[in-house]
Amino acid sequence: MTARATTDASTLRLIIPTESGNWRMGKTLAPQRVAVVTGGNRGLGLELVRRLAELGMRVVLACRVAEHGRAAIERLGGLADRVAVRQLDVSDADSIAWLVTWLDRRLGRCDVLVNNASVLLDDDVAAASVDLELVRRTLETNLFGMWQLVQAVTPLMRAGGYGRIVNISCGLAFIPRGASAYRVSKSAVNALTRVFADELAGDGILVNACCPVVSVDQPDGRGLADPSMSADTPVWLATLPDDGPTGDFWRSRSPIDS
Repeated sequence: MTARATTDASTLRLIIPTESGNWRMGKTLAPQRVAVVTGGNRGLGLELVRRLAELGMRVVLACRVAEHGRAAIERLGGLADRVAVRQLDVSDADSIAWLVTWLDRRLGRCDVLVNNASVLLDDDVAAASVDLELVRRTLETNLFGMWQLVQAVTPLMRAGGYGRIVNISCGLAFIPRGASAYRVSKSAVNALTRVFADELAGDGILVNACCPVVSVDQPDGRGLADPSMSADTPVWLATLPDDGPTGDFWRSRSPIDS
C-alpha cells in the first residue's frame, strides 16, 4: 500500500517527516489542515511555519535549497515533527509540478498556501534606468511564480471545498521611491489577488494579500519589524472563518488601499 494521507472527512493519518523530508504514516488523528509556506526557511517565512504548526497544522516548508530548509526546522524545537521540507523554485514550472504532485500523493490535500517567496533585485533603481532583465527576473519570481503556484494548488483546494491563500506583498508597492521592478511586481500581486478572490469565491477559497509590519525606524517599508510581529496578519488571514473577507490588501489586520 502506498503511504499517504486519507482524504476521508472524519480522519487524517498523522504524517511524520523523515530526514529526507518525506512523511511516513503514523497513527490516525482528527482532521488537520495542511499548509504550504514558500520561502519558509528564514525570517518571516520561518516564523509563519512556526505559527501555523503551533496551531496544529501540518506544514510544508518550501524553499529553493532543501538543505537550508532542513537546517531551519532544527530551530523549531518540538514543532519540527509537524513540518516537512520540500525543494521549490517558484520560477520553475517543473519544480511547482513536483511539489503539487507530492502533496496530492502523500497528503491528498492543501488547505493553506502562503506565498512568501520573493526577490528584490533593483533596490533604489529608478524606472527610467533599471535594467529590464532585472525587471523580467523580478516578475518571474514575484508575480508569475506566485500565479502558477496558485493555479497548481487550487484544484486540491477545490476538491476539499476549502482554501486560504495569503500573498505577502509590501508597502513598497505603493511608495513612489526606488525599487521600481519590485514595486510593480507587488502592485501586480495585489491586483491578481483580487482576480483570484473573485474567481474562487464560490469554491470556499479566500484569497488576500498583506503587507508585513515594518520597522519603526524605516517607515518607507524597506525594513521588517521582528518576524513575530509581522506574522500576525498573515496567520490571521490563513485561518479566517468561512465567512471571512476575500480580495483585500491588509496591514495589521486592517484593510488598506493598494
